[in-house]
Amino acid sequence: MRQLTLKLRPERTQRFDNFIVGDNREAFDTIRLQARFGQPAAVYLWGEAGAGRSHLLAAAAAECRAEGRASATADSLPAQGDYDLPSHGLLCVDDVDQLDETGQAALFRAFIRAGAAQCGLLIAGSVPPAALSLREDVRTRIGQCLVFELKSLGDDHKQEMLALYGLSRGLMLEPDLIGWLLRHGRRDLPSLLAAIDALDDESLARHRPPTLPLLRELVQGELLAPEA
Repeated sequence: MRQLTLKLRPERTQRFDNFIVGDNREAFDTIRLQARFGQPAAVYLWGEAGAGRSHLLAAAAAECRAEGRASATADSLPAQGDYDLPSHGLLCVDDVDQLDETGQAALFRAFIRAGAAQCGLLIAGSVPPAALSLREDVRTRIGQCLVFELKSLGDDHKQEMLALYGLSRGLMLEPDLIGWLLRHGRRDLPSLLAAIDALDDESLARHRPPTLPLLRELVQGELLAPEA
């Protein structure tokens, strides 16, 4: 008998204190400094999916607000077609490589206006500046930022992140369970976190603890897709 479970999963709060730094100490420290004090003025992060770009942008925006300074994201453009540049604050632009012509024009104007507004820019994309398929003037401006490549986590750091994520959901995940998931599951972080979510949901539905046998059962039953 399966119990229907309500989707009351807590949101994944992305903060500096729950970011696993790994080999990204310099980038992490620089972005935290920017969020707290507004310097450096412009930073560009790049790295593959799951490397932590979006996490750091969300954490920086939250830290900026905690310091009493405004922050803005570029999720949508206002009617006038310009990004909001909070005075002495921070503008975060994620997935810059996916900006359309309107977004690219707005970002170029943001670079021009940021100095007068004393607004920091934190920009992220999946490739280094030279490989961005953007307007040349926008690509050049991004190339003039302080640039960091975010390196993906190794297995030890992934194990630490999964254990921390489990604790955020009230789960004490055994090291053997996490190790098995790293060996047999998809290795990108979004898929690994989704696997923990699915394990938690299934354990609640079945009134069973989130153990390694249950995880194996989920994989064998194709509720979790193993890595090809």
